[in-house]
Amino acid sequence: MSQSFKAELVHLAPILVSLLFGVSCALLLMVSAMPLYKVTPFEENPTGSVGNALYFVVLVGIGASVLFFLLRRKKLRLIVFVTGFALATAVFLLSLIYLYALFLLFAPLPVEVLIAFSVVITFLAGYVVFKTRNKMGDVIVLLLGGALGTLLGASIQTLSAILILCFLAVYDAFAVYRGPVGKIARTGLEKLRGLSFSFKDIQMGLGDLTFYSMLVGHMLLYFGFLPCLASMVGILLGCFLAFRMLERSGIFPGLPIPIFLGLGLGFLVAFLV
Repeated sequence: MSQSFKAELVHLAPILVSLLFGVSCALLLMVSAMPLYKVTPFEENPTGSVGNALYFVVLVGIGASVLFFLLRRKKLRLIVFVTGFALATAVFLLSLIYLYALFLLFAPLPVEVLIAFSVVITFLAGYVVFKTRNKMGDVIVLLLGGALGTLLGASIQTLSAILILCFLAVYDAFAVYRGPVGKIARTGLEKLRGLSFSFKDIQMGLGDLTFYSMLVGHMLLYFGFLPCLASMVGILLGCFLAFRMLERSGIFPGLPIPIFLGLGLGFLVAFLV
């Protein structure tokens, strides 16, 4: 990042785009009434919800550690393979799910047609991200974060969602300053095509966008429009505060301030309306 970096409101533009796309995906899931399956391994109770939160933290920690190990060993081709496989899997599954939800509103298509459409979308996304190396790759990351986060928010019940977001926010602070995430950022996020985006001297990871949209999508689907809007305001305000911290340190965790502000404002409005 440039030494003369100054946080401005324009830096929030890509995050807003990702959040709005996530909200659009949430509305699609809502109006289509498509059945969703839980993605958490434990039951929704105080003990099980803590287990679900720890499960997500472990998955994120392992993923970051593997990427840092590969970067440190300069296994760039293997990194491209791993990130490419992860991106292709995510884009294919998300395309299949959201296309199915979309066509439920009109005329259901045969599974073979949905799969064919999803394969085409996956191929185009992979080509743009890994072959063209232009700004459209960053746009795909923004949309991917919005769509993936919304699906997680829709598939995880409230207590588990809150604990997952809180645990990940705390882990993010640790991982940036003491763990693999900060080391990856110092090595260069630009090497992780498909897992990060850059905009006007700022680099952010796909994980930040995903968990922002997870919160906003969950608030819309489980609590309504006003709590969703409040959580979005909290996230954007938190991101701007985090960008202001970047002016001093050059690196700052992207989850803690936006997630806690988004949760706080979202549930405050939910309890008031």
